[in-house]
Amino acid sequence: MQLKLLTIENQDPTFNSIRITNHSRGFPMRLLGFMLLFLAIVISFSIINMFKIRYLGSQNLVEGAHTLIRSCFQGQNSLQDWIEPPSTYMHTLDDNELLWRASFVPQIKEYPFKRSPKIAFMFLTRGPLPFAPLWEKFFKGNEEFYTIYVHSMPSYRSNFSTSSVFYQKQIRSQVVEWGMMSMCDAERRLLANALLDISNEWFVLLSEACIPLQNFKIIYRYISRSRFSFMGAFDEPGPYGRGRYDARMLPEVTIGQWRKGSQWFEANRKLAVDIIKDVKYYPKFERFCRNLCYVDEHYFPTMLTIQSPYSLANRTLTYVDWSKGGAHPARFGKGDITSEFFRKLHQDHTCVYNNQPTSLCFLFARKFAPDTLDLLLQNSTQFFGY
Repeated sequence: MQLKLLTIENQDPTFNSIRITNHSRGFPMRLLGFMLLFLAIVISFSIINMFKIRYLGSQNLVEGAHTLIRSCFQGQNSLQDWIEPPSTYMHTLDDNELLWRASFVPQIKEYPFKRSPKIAFMFLTRGPLPFAPLWEKFFKGNEEFYTIYVHSMPSYRSNFSTSSVFYQKQIRSQVVEWGMMSMCDAERRLLANALLDISNEWFVLLSEACIPLQNFKIIYRYISRSRFSFMGAFDEPGPYGRGRYDARMLPEVTIGQWRKGSQWFEANRKLAVDIIKDVKYYPKFERFCRNLCYVDEHYFPTMLTIQSPYSLANRTLTYVDWSKGGAHPARFGKGDITSEFFRKLHQDHTCVYNNQPTSLCFLFARKFAPDTLDLLLQNSTQFFGY
């Protein structure tokens, strides 16, 4: 630097030769500087990646890389990518992620594509579906108008053939305890999985002991034309109703809002979203409706009565016989499978449908013993019309 200053100040005629000599000496120094800068960048990048792996997990980095690659090479998604249901029910979403994703609701009511509204039949089971052959007969020929979801115990593995409507219809599940919040968790899990399919408009909860009492066309027409969702929600003053209420649910739930209803329900898409997105009432029911409270009989009826009281028909579509009393309903065996028994189910009841009286009140019934299957199959045309 002194040499350069000196020659500039003195305007020495040998300036050009001196500058050339200085440049030849400075080139290795600049190269060394660039190398040191590159090395510093590499070290900094390595430190940042080590921090991400330690605190965010390597999976996030991998997923981020995959997302970047897809965005670079695939471009924007088509409409079909948005409306296509998951290719498999066994996705990797945990419950929080699933409920969050299922809560997405289009704000424009008109769909910009052809849509055939479907009924989602959701089976909450312990294991096998003993009446699968009867349901197969019921569903036959109506593939465009239904979907099926099965929540069984995590350890259970079904063995349906590839031709069965129940093939690969199991969703990711967790252990369910009777009368506990895990029962409602399973129902919300079924609803959330079904909501991922934009074509599902109505959602019916069933058990492995349920059978359909009408043919598919009658059931589809009955549900799709109803202005209300079929969930029981009544105020029962006795020990099995208001007696289960806990004042610690205040202020979210008052005793005057406390409702009871059948676990087996049908809900439209709006109410299904209301159920799975709830974070206001869930904590109260989880903490203060335990053991003999039987939360599955109170949580949804109470919450929806508070939020959407005019959307409920206040009755269930599933016939259950509680006439014998006790914690469990009557179970129907071979001796019950007669034309007279089903005639009474079809005709000896009166209810309200779209504010008009009707004798067609029940579309499903339970609890049927597995050994009744053969008789039901043999007489399904006579009894049910399918």
